[in-house]
Amino acid sequence: MLGHGAGGGVAAPDLAAAADAALAEGFAVALVEQPYRVAGRRSPAPARQLDAAWIAVVEHLRASELQDLPLITGGRSSGARVACRTAEATGAAGVLCLAFPLQPPARRGASAPRPDRLPELDAVRVPLLVVQGLNDPFGMPPAKRGRRSVVQVQGDHSLRSDKAALLTAVRRWLRRRAA
Repeated sequence: MLGHGAGGGVAAPDLAAAADAALAEGFAVALVEQPYRVAGRRSPAPARQLDAAWIAVVEHLRASELQDLPLITGGRSSGARVACRTAEATGAAGVLCLAFPLQPPARRGASAPRPDRLPELDAVRVPLLVVQGLNDPFGMPPAKRGRRSVVQVQGDHSLRSDKAALLTAVRRWLRRRAA
């Protein structure tokens, strides 16, 4: 189950690539559009609303299509954050993060400290893969820590520069999950 980033929908190229990788490995894929996007809004809802909507979709799928199946959740950017924050509540067996926004880029003239989202990654207690662009202005999560693996690929936050590396990273990680 994969969710989109704050500014885009489920048709993002990196999400499509991750979905293709999962399908190639024999996984079923659900791409989840958050309610604010379905309603035509561009700005994301507050985190608690995003998380509640995500959990509601998981509960619905677990009551039907996903009954008794292991679930890997994830997404790109904001969707990755939602998957991390809800991993325990959804009973996720793994979390896949594409372009995790570790720390927002500094704004010109802003002196306020930028939020650090590393605690969201650190809180995940199941296997976690982060695929991150080498030039991502949102930062690079620390490499391996516990069950977390970070794969660095060419490119920035869009992860458009090296689709082959993204596909390879996701497929290898999913193979390990399936084993």
